[in-house]
Amino acid sequence: MIRRLHFTVQRRFKLMVLSLLFVTFLLHFAFDITSFSATVSCSCPSHNHPKAKVHVVRKPPAVRALQDFSGSNGSTQSSSVHRSQGKKALPVRPQYSDEKTRAYQGSKMDSLFKHPLYNTPLPVLKEEDKLFRVNSKERFTLKDSNSGSEEWISAGLEFVLPTGETAADTYPTWLKIHIGINRYQLYPRNDPLIPILLKELSTQHILNSVQKPGGTQLKLLMTFPNYGQGLFKPMKQAREQETPADFFYFSDFERHNAEIAAFHLDRILDFRRIPPVVGRLMNITKEIWDITTDRKLAKTFYISPANNTCFYGECSYYCSTEHALCGKPDLLEGSVAAFLPDTALAKRKSWRSPWRRSYHKSKKAEWELNLNYCDTIKVTPPYSEGTRLLDLIDMAILDFFMGNQDRHHYETFEKFGNQTFLLHLDNGRGFGRHSYDDLSILAPLQQCCRIKKSTLMRLQLLATEPYRLSDVMRESLSMDPLYPILSETHLTALDRRLTLILKVVRQCVQKESHSQVVHDDLRKF
Repeated sequence: MIRRLHFTVQRRFKLMVLSLLFVTFLLHFAFDITSFSATVSCSCPSHNHPKAKVHVVRKPPAVRALQDFSGSNGSTQSSSVHRSQGKKALPVRPQYSDEKTRAYQGSKMDSLFKHPLYNTPLPVLKEEDKLFRVNSKERFTLKDSNSGSEEWISAGLEFVLPTGETAADTYPTWLKIHIGINRYQLYPRNDPLIPILLKELSTQHILNSVQKPGGTQLKLLMTFPNYGQGLFKPMKQAREQETPADFFYFSDFERHNAEIAAFHLDRILDFRRIPPVVGRLMNITKEIWDITTDRKLAKTFYISPANNTCFYGECSYYCSTEHALCGKPDLLEGSVAAFLPDTALAKRKSWRSPWRRSYHKSKKAEWELNLNYCDTIKVTPPYSEGTRLLDLIDMAILDFFMGNQDRHHYETFEKFGNQTFLLHLDNGRGFGRHSYDDLSILAPLQQCCRIKKSTLMRLQLLATEPYRLSDVMRESLSMDPLYPILSETHLTALDRRLTLILKVVRQCVQKESHSQVVHDDLRKF
């Protein structure tokens, strides 16, 4: 009896101890879970703490659509948003350090544009120096073409732009900019209309999207309610991805961010010869597929196995299901470039570049084989007079900064003859390789040993610490809706290439005289 009582007590005691241990374990486990959740939800100090700094970080909620050279869509992450849920995924932008941006106070770009070099006066404009003569007695006339597009026509008078009887302030922004084009510039320095036009290009409602005919890669022509038009180039390559070294320049991707960066660089160099370009996040279902009148383009749309909207269009390169452009699920970023005046109003002439590459896998162009090639070009019209050769060297400097080997042609407005600036169009094959500086792009400068004084002085200014080309470029690009446009490695390459350009000029001056190399274009008019 005593033994049975002892056994019962002992058994109950063991159960009590085990129960206490189990309860203790549950409490510790619950405490750990609570602590872990608190750590994950907020790693920052409490706002109530006296030393705490309020710093709210908002993480982008979704992913960017990318395409690489593998032949597939190349997205870095799969879409987590199902199309049937009706939710739109926003693109994730690459995370770059802000240390470079915070290294200086104030605006380097504002300081640069206030510098006397960026405030040199233009010659007095005569009537023949303006691209258009404004006729206030005529109204706009719309001409319907067979393609379904609408374009402005000019009542049969060459270079006369009918502007109607309303005040100039009522004209659309794109028209105001067209009216301002003259012999010396595509748009004025610090033109207040440029930011307005960029915003319109990136936000305006799109009435129609059709594929632009011709060209080697897919481009879309977009029409806006104010009859303005834009050229859309979709994203095909990640900013951090370099063009493979074995790729020929003529089969490279056309990069949307290169078009955007080229416009900003051209403006910083004070050339102002590239039409305004801005980034835009496009809903390819609502803003292309649903509204296009281009049947051939519409046939190339499909829904991918990942439930994303894709299309590929028709072109010579990269227009196939293997190189399709896909949204996440239907959002795709790209560049939108403002259109130049219609050629029916302002004819343009296309010129073959003397330093054009052979576009052959094994053959070289004449300029690559003949060190005295420029001696022939100097005496050949239109390079034998005026500033055409110097303007071409400006363009070569711009291309060297971008690493653009694809400058086979350039254009000018026919009305101004030889005495005018060159249009720097089609810059999508720039900014492909940040780790390689192709000095062959500088052949016009190296072989001719000529440069404008204004160009040289601006380059020297941008090489100084108060301005620094990479810093000004970073600041300018930060205004684009798709910022960051260039990776830090590309921005660093700009400074390195600037040093190389100035080195080539010094070598030219050592070989010849300063007066022979540097053309003084800063004399007062």
